[in-house]
Amino acid sequence: MGKLVVGAAIVREGRLLAAQRAAPPELRGGWEFPGGKVDEGESEHEALVRECAEELGVEIVVGRRVGGDWPLPGGHVMRVWLASIAAGVPYAREHLALRWLESHELYEVAWIAADLPIVAAVEKLL
Repeated sequence: MGKLVVGAAIVREGRLLAAQRAAPPELRGGWEFPGGKVDEGESEHEALVRECAEELGVEIVVGRRVGGDWPLPGGHVMRVWLASIAAGVPYAREHLALRWLESHELYEVAWIAADLPIVAAVEKLL
């Protein structure tokens, strides 16, 4: 398995938080779940909490996992959890923009291809 990546499906009042990528150039402008790579010696939950603090400026509570292992380009694998915000207001520290999506708006943004099947899985949970 390649690098393990974690993602947060942050839900508030039935809406999903989507983040618009700034980098790399080939993914710039695409929408994704906040998160990132798991560092050496870090648990998946620790990585998810750290990434959301770094990317969004919020403290999250990690909930149940969404699906299994989601394949990413380059042999990497993503694991996604439902999450809620415990403290702070999310803002785009590393992204171009953030958007809260109602269930009927989920496909109004251009999700990066790897995240589309995860969006469908999260949609069933909203």
